[in-house]
Amino acid sequence: MSLAEELKDLDINDIGSWTRRVKIFMAGILCLVIVGAGFYFIIQEQRKALATEQKKEPGLKDSYLEKKALAINLEAYKEQMVEAEETFGVLLKQLPNESEIPDLLIDMTQVGLSRGLQFEQIKPGVNIDKDFYAEKNVNIIANGTYHQIAGFVSDVAALPRIINVSNFSVERVSDTSDNLRFRATTKTYHYLESAYVSE
Repeated sequence: MSLAEELKDLDINDIGSWTRRVKIFMAGILCLVIVGAGFYFIIQEQRKALATEQKKEPGLKDSYLEKKALAINLEAYKEQMVEAEETFGVLLKQLPNESEIPDLLIDMTQVGLSRGLQFEQIKPGVNIDKDFYAEKNVNIIANGTYHQIAGFVSDVAALPRIINVSNFSVERVSDTSDNLRFRATTKTYHYLESAYVSE
């Protein structure tokens, strides 16, 4: 009797009566079903997860190499950070605190008077708060010769505190005089004590 005939006459309720050849065949089919189901429900999902993780691999390698380079240079970065903090401290000292601003304006006025300028106006402008400092504008109108004005601007730039002269214009006072009218906005800066906390 052939296997096909045996399978045709198979009694599902009486497995014990099956021939050895049929039992082996059915066991083989059952194994194939188990392997197929395992592949479909377990392995295929894991392959998808593996493909997803493999796509992430190049980015993770780049991130690893960046972090490795940072770790290798960590001591140099720490030294640079200390240097930057020291430089910041030096620069911060060039910014007066708010209570020093009047003295700074007096110094600026004395520089102008020592150059022979005659001030028509020294008028404080608007304060503009920035991240850790404030910008204080002072509007100036002064009369003097070209050399006096140039000397004043040069002397202001040489002061130990930071003062910028901007938005300036120079015009003749009259056709008969060598005097010029100098209009400018000076910008002085002071740090905001609330924004800077020294360690």
